[in-house]
Amino acid sequence: MHTPQPRLTAPGLTLRPWSPADAPALAELYQDVSLRRWTSAPVHDEPSAAAWVAGQLRGWETGTRLAFAVQDADGRLAGHVVVKRAAAGADCAEVGYWTAPHARGRGVAPRALRTLTDWAFATYAERGLTWLGLLHQAGNTASCRVAEKAGYELKDVLPAAPPAFPQAGHLHIRRAPSNG
Repeated sequence: MHTPQPRLTAPGLTLRPWSPADAPALAELYQDVSLRRWTSAPVHDEPSAAAWVAGQLRGWETGTRLAFAVQDADGRLAGHVVVKRAAAGADCAEVGYWTAPHARGRGVAPRALRTLTDWAFATYAERGLTWLGLLHQAGNTASCRVAEKAGYELKDVLPAAPPAFPQAGHLHIRRAPSNG
């Protein structure tokens, strides 16, 4: 399934498809210890950042990973949001996000996640999407706050599943708005 790559906006933010030109800034952001702690992306230098970006673009081609770079009002790379496994006819998909160090504490992640969520429901409701899930490690309290601010409720605590989830995880969900 090929999905067009839209540009979305939120107050003070633009969500746009990743570009190969983003690799240097992405490699720089991944020098942040906190970002590396909570994400599993194999980004550690510019070539690995370029490979990661290429993977995001392939995700659009296959429709399995619809990833957006988040830019702030100054045009700086401020984060990443993604809808994963939004298969035709599936009633659920997973969302994820991360925020650049300079953008933390400014409401970037909740605004970007709300915008992504609204877009996903508007785009995939007719194809059967009824809820979105968000997973994060239980120790990542900032992700809990982002999920709650974006309207995702804590649904379950999942056991650790190394290596991807070395800690217990939180499953947050948000249901599609009803049309009634």
